[in-house]
Amino acid sequence: MDHTFLSAFVLLLLVLDPFGSLPIFVSILGSVAPERRTFVAVREVLIAFGVLVLFMVSGQGFLTLMRLSERSLEVAGGVILAIIAIRMIFGGSAEMYGSDTTKREPFIFPLAVPLLAGPSAMATVLLLASRQPEHLVTWIGALTAALAISGVVLLAADRIRRVLGTQMVAAIEKLMGLVLTAVAVEMILAGLKRYFIGDL
Repeated sequence: MDHTFLSAFVLLLLVLDPFGSLPIFVSILGSVAPERRTFVAVREVLIAFGVLVLFMVSGQGFLTLMRLSERSLEVAGGVILAIIAIRMIFGGSAEMYGSDTTKREPFIFPLAVPLLAGPSAMATVLLLASRQPEHLVTWIGALTAALAISGVVLLAADRIRRVLGTQMVAAIEKLMGLVLTAVAVEMILAGLKRYFIGDL
């Protein structure tokens, strides 16, 4: 399943699921001093970006080291995305990382990893880079755009939830989950096709 900049951007945005993470954003940033929230949000997005770019750049070497094929990664990535999508549709995505707040300022965990740079995002960038390594710059651009939008949502989380309302946010998440389900099924079918039939 080949991707373009736009399809990779949409896929990464669906995987990052910033709207589904709104309650967690609000909960975690609520314990941060107002004057520090912008700095913390930008820092965590940059850390997540660094982690995902590292996975993207080292993708082919990782597959070689672990003796994994692109086909197996494609099927495994599709399964992971399907699980995430089902959680988005039927609820429970906010509970994946917990909503327990402390007075400590978040650093890396849980905003950068695993909320933004989680297992599904890591698998997705690894798959993009290993499937079409010649378009690495394109994938980094798509990741940058997707994380930029996630960062904006993170910064405006409380305001967005007030404007849209809880029900509208939940509806958007379910719609994104439905689209992500179709993407996951397509990835699984593409991996199985390449395994049994090969590239046509």
